Amino acid sequence: MFPWLVFLFVGALDAGFYMYALIGAQSAARIAVLYTSSSAVTASDSAGACALVLKELSGMPNMSGVTSCGSLPVIVTATGPTTDQFGNTYSTVSVQYQTLQLMPIPGILAGRFTLTRVAQMQIRS
Repeated sequence: MFPWLVFLFVGALDAGFYMYALIGAQSAARIAVLYTSSSAVTASDSAGACALVLKELSGMPNMSGVTSCGSLPVIVTATGPTTDQFGNTYSTVSVQYQTLQLMPIPGILAGRFTLTRVAQMQIRS
């Protein structure tokens, strides 16, 4: 019975790390799009968005020493302004985050995930 309990514990621990990473990446994308949607000038400011994303993800275990957003574990892309068919302009931020290498469970959980979260917001000015 003990090996099954260890197996379940490892699965729950890994799933917890992955959910924490997913929530962190979504939160970072939201914070960055709030910044880029402040004006048409900042709509494509990937450097400013990167600074905010790095600050938001600083508590992640594999983010110590990461100072740029051009390669994994974090890639940030800000695009905009984009205009829809109604004439509204939007800013879009994409955050790609790679999780830690954890214990894989064959058929259930991979050892590492690359999460991509995209947030879009109408430009406010």
